[in-house]
This record gives sequence, C-alpha cells and structure tokens, in this order.
Amino acid sequence: MPTRRLLLLSGAALAATAAFPALAQRANPMPDELRRALERDPNVPVLGNPQGDVTLTEFFDYNCPFCRKMVPVMQQLIASDPNLRVVFREWPVFGEGSEFAARAALASLGQGKYWQMHAGLMGMKGRAEEATVMRTARQVGLDPDRLRADMQKKHVSDHIQGSMDLADHMGLAGTPSLIAGDEAVFGQISLGELQAMVARARRALG
Repeated sequence: MPTRRLLLLSGAALAATAAFPALAQRANPMPDELRRALERDPNVPVLGNPQGDVTLTEFFDYNCPFCRKMVPVMQQLIASDPNLRVVFREWPVFGEGSEFAARAALASLGQGKYWQMHAGLMGMKGRAEEATVMRTARQVGLDPDRLRADMQKKHVSDHIQGSMDLADHMGLAGTPSLIAGDEAVFGQISLGELQAMVARARRALG
C-alpha cells in the first residue's frame, strides 16, 4: 500500500497552470474558483445527497488496487451520512485500459447505470481493458453499441481532461485521492478516518 500522507491545499500546492491562471496568487482556504471546478462540474457523477452540506471528492482509477478496496468503504460512508454529497472524478492514470474504462463508466450515465458500471469495474479480478470493460457493460445491462458511441462524446472527454488538470493543479500524489473541505488524503483509509475527515470539513463550515 502506498504511504498515506495528508495534503494541505495551500498556496504552495496551487501553482499557476494554464487551466486555472487566476488561482496563482490565492492561498488557504481553497479558492472559490477551484472549489467550484472540483465540486460543481456538471460533467461529474454525484452520489449520496445531491443537496448535501459537505462534498467529498474521490479521484480514482479502475486499475488502482487501493481504489478497488475503497468501494465498500465509500458505500458504507454514503449509507451512514444522509447529508453527504459525493463527487466521483475519473482520473485514468494507469494507461489505455484505464482510459477506456473511465470513458465507458462516464458513458453509462446516459443509460442511468453509472453506479452499477462503477461497481462492476471495481469488482473485476483482472485489469480493466477493452475486452473486460465491455464484458462488464453487458453484465450490468448496458447497450454496448450506444455505450461505445457515448464514450466519444465531448462531456466524457471534458470530464477526463478536467480531472487531469485539477489533479496536476493541486499536486495530487496518486489514486485514490480524497478531498473534503480544504483537506486531502492519498491512499486507502478506513471508514472511521474518512468519517473524521468529513466531520472536520463540516465543522469548518460553521
């Protein structure tokens, strides 16, 4: 397991990038522009309570073994906190298979089966690649032809590029990365640690 380390979203982490030039001079707390891009992008899947008072964002890759281990933890967290809003950021950093999987998962939104596809991809034994992804799509009841067409749509590409830009901008260390409030953590964590992180973000709201 990669070493877990706390990342503070400070001015040092918010180096200037082409995607977010206006943020270069801002420091903690997280700039409003960055928070909107992170939490309110219309191209991202939202689970839990869409009107929740705290947003937890997860950056993940379907070929990341620790991301796979976080799935039941995320399910328990969502079930235990009715006021939590969860944003899933597809961040395919482990090659072509990961990008194919991310595109397929995002395209499944159009058929109303994102969570089923997400859970299916995370539950695979082997690597996520074209053959295994399409097998999973059929298993969860997706129309494969429509899925392939939707995978090429602009909103899918925009989501993936947005994740890349945000991760680079914030200096994220890898997957999984979880962000709540002005705090982020890299690596697999327990339900209790995740609940404590959400609680700190909620307290910060006053």
